[in-house]
Amino acid sequence: MPLHKTTFQFISEPSDVNFGGKVHGGSVMKWIDQAAYTCARTWAETYCVTVYVGGIRFYKPISIGDLIKIDCQVILTGSSSIHIMVEVYSRAFSEKKFEKKTHCIIIFVAVDENGEPKKVKPWVPKTEQEKKLEEYAEKLKKLRGEIHEEMRPFFNE
Repeated sequence: MPLHKTTFQFISEPSDVNFGGKVHGGSVMKWIDQAAYTCARTWAETYCVTVYVGGIRFYKPISIGDLIKIDCQVILTGSSSIHIMVEVYSRAFSEKKFEKKTHCIIIFVAVDENGEPKKVKPWVPKTEQEKKLEEYAEKLKKLRGEIHEEMRPFFNE
């Protein structure tokens, strides 16, 4: 597998259950962070910290006992940041195809042993799909900046 991609597969467990009998959204968010961290750490070759999770969209619930697949890929890098697209899929063992259940973008910053940002190698998209994903990440970055400025009067910074 290329260094800019990571895939996890495992079975959802009874301890992941919510009050409705499906997988708890918090469990899915933990899986996303773990899989994306692995992708970021592999790319950066150093410790990374989560700095942003955005646009998380839960499409459909996941059942306990389903096979889970989490695909992560680097879609943009900054000087120390790594933007990763995460897609969560699941399927019952009786089914052949995975169904998309969740999508989000998560951003990590590579840090040194003192917790200071550390430079990462640049991500250079090669395929048309990768170029579109990089454009998507750039657009989201711009929107986050605009939202931050709009919300600034409400922050206690």
